[in-house]
Amino acid sequence: MAQSHTHDHASANTPCAPQDVDAFLAEAEALVVRKGQRMTRIRRKVLRLLLENEGPAKAYDLLANLDGEGAAKPPTIYRALDFLQETGLVHKIESLNAYVACGHTSHNHSAVFLICDICQNAEELHAVATSQALKKETEAAGFQMTRAVIEVRGRCRRCHA
Repeated sequence: MAQSHTHDHASANTPCAPQDVDAFLAEAEALVVRKGQRMTRIRRKVLRLLLENEGPAKAYDLLANLDGEGAAKPPTIYRALDFLQETGLVHKIESLNAYVACGHTSHNHSAVFLICDICQNAEELHAVATSQALKKETEAAGFQMTRAVIEVRGRCRRCHA
């Protein structure tokens, strides 16, 4: 896998998936510590599972793969996912009721997902202009946006070919 994210966000759409699992886990750990919190064994394992998964993962699928983590129950996995979402390390794709890791530990951004109707895979984009326009429009409406997840449905490049 390639290195972690150090790309230029001036381009319109830049993929956001973390590339190097171990490097990203180290970045995530540092982020959590900077925020005065702990990356517990379960949180780290859940994040690793999401990083290693090829597409979005449902909570119960993650739970089934928490082997060696004791008697993990559904509330355990949901608490870990909530924590990872709050720290910006994971996004939830509502329409799929599934989660993906996000490779940006350095800043918050609006998540834009391209979801394939055929294979159900999802690709996250860092759509700078879209995020800026959404922020501007919500502010004009007197609304203070904290985060947004935009889901775009269609066919991915593999299924479209």
